[in-house]
Amino acid sequence: MASFKVYDFLLARMSYVMYDAVMITAPTSISDLIAKWETIGKFADDVGCGYEAARQMRRRQSIAPEHWANVVGACERKGVPGVTMEWLASQRVAA
Repeated sequence: MASFKVYDFLLARMSYVMYDAVMITAPTSISDLIAKWETIGKFADDVGCGYEAARQMRRRQSIAPEHWANVVGACERKGVPGVTMEWLASQRVAA
């Protein structure tokens, strides 16, 4: 019987880790997405835009479509889940 309890605990731990990896780290907003980087400057470097452009993205809570491919690529390289063209489109605020 003891082995079942250990097994159940391991499954519960795996479920928590999987939940943490997907639900906790997926961004909920543009500012949350940018906060996945250590600094806004590092986000700008990874995306290939200027510091001021990245700052305005965060302030406006919107990323212009011409940056989407670079943002998706940067998120894939960094391991940030849930960032797709569709997600970015859903976050788009009309200028």
